[in-house]
Formats: sequence, C-alpha cells, structure tokens
Amino acid sequence: MKVREITAAIEQFAPLALQESYDNAGLIVGRPDDEVTRALLAVDVTEEVIAEAVAEGCDMIITHHPIVFQPLKRFNSATYVERCVEEAIRRGIVLYAAHTNLDSTAEGMSWRVGQMLGVQNMRVMQPTVEGAGFGVVGELEEAEPSAEFMQRVMRTFSVKALRHSDIVRPEVRRVAICTGSGGSLIGEAQKSGADIYLTADLKYNDFMRHENAIILADMGHFESEYCAIQILFDILSKNLPIFAVRKSVRSRNPVSYMMLDEQRAE
Repeated sequence: MKVREITAAIEQFAPLALQESYDNAGLIVGRPDDEVTRALLAVDVTEEVIAEAVAEGCDMIITHHPIVFQPLKRFNSATYVERCVEEAIRRGIVLYAAHTNLDSTAEGMSWRVGQMLGVQNMRVMQPTVEGAGFGVVGELEEAEPSAEFMQRVMRTFSVKALRHSDIVRPEVRRVAICTGSGGSLIGEAQKSGADIYLTADLKYNDFMRHENAIILADMGHFESEYCAIQILFDILSKNLPIFAVRKSVRSRNPVSYMMLDEQRAE
C-alpha cells in the first residue's frame, strides 16, 4: 500500500491544517509514493521502537510525537534523534506523526480520555475552528468523591503518581480534560465551571491557581497521551482493513518513578 493512502486516512480524521504553527506533524521520513506493508504505532519514535519495527517487519512507524521538532544540522549519531532518523533512512522505514492535529480534531485525544472515564456531553473547551479545538469539558453520570475519581484515573491510565492541587471540591461531576501540556488552559477550565481539570506538565505555581474552585490534577504527559495508539489503530482498522497494523509493546514512558522502600513493602 502506498504511504499516501495511509496518511490520507489519518488526515481525513485529523487534518494537518489543524496542527499548531510550532508543530511538525505529517510525513517526516519517506515519500508519499513509497510502498509499505506494515505499520507500527507508538507514542514516540525511540531507538527501542525502531528496533521493534525492524524485528516485526514493519516498514512504517506512526507516532503521536514527531521525532523531529527542530531542524537537524548534522547527522553524526550524536543524539537519539539523529540516530533514529539515520536508522529509519538506512532501514527504509517511513516515519509519520499525528500530533497537535490529533489533539485538536473533533473526537481526538482529550475526547478519548473523557470517553474512557465515562464523561458525557463533551464539548470543546478552547475552540479553534468549526468542531475542533483544544481540551474538552463534560459531566460524569453521577457526582463522585474527588479522591475516588482521581484513584480511578490512576487505575485507568496506569498513573503511578498523580500530582494535584488542594482538594477544594469534595465531589466532582463536571470534568475538564486536556491531554499533554495543558497549563495554558487552566483559565478555560475555570471558566467552564469544571470541578476538576485533568492535564499534564503543570508547573509549581500552576497548582496555586485553583482559586478554591477547581482541582488541578497532573496525570502525566505520556499517561494522558498513550491513547493515541488506540485512536490511530481504530482509524486504520476502519478505513484500511487489509493493511497490517501493530501496536508497539516498546513504546514506554521516558519518566521513571522511584518509591520509598516502605511504599514498596506496602
């Protein structure tokens, strides 16, 4: 199958025009008319993922995060980015990313997280164009104790450590969500009347911005965006049922957590 057929299916769902100006979504290594037989889906292109693609006979890797954000001035294997690009070219592996366009498209990343948590009546929190935008807000079927809801988030998304602000709401029902780095949308989450805002990459001072009205919860960047693999799998399985697609088993969180010995014992 030609690369252009595969990317067309993805871009029908998440048009490249929706990506932010700083982004580098789209075809990064390879040509639209290249023939590919099998794709590997991952959050990031890493050396481990490249090795997995080679071992599994995948000649295309589709990720959420683009491997190249800044222009590369040289290729001398000095960084993992250079090594990944070099190896992909050497092995004839196509690299493609669906990033902020997948974040902001209707039924995209934040929508999927909301669906996994049972959030209903979702609408865009920060609209950009018709039907698209960053973040969503919606309601749970019933109010849930705040601590219990955050524990459920941790179980659902394999979150090892959830950072949160003061629990200023004993229960939550209206939930705001923005996958990835969502600190810039705290104001929008407050305006939406949400009881809790789930996002990632919050800074120290961000946790002071709850204004005694909203719980701010950082579930982790990778954890909030791992659902990209399933979204891409669903798109390709529905539109290209004869094309072989594999979910990476080596796509992993680059952030590790160390627990105290007494916590391990528990």
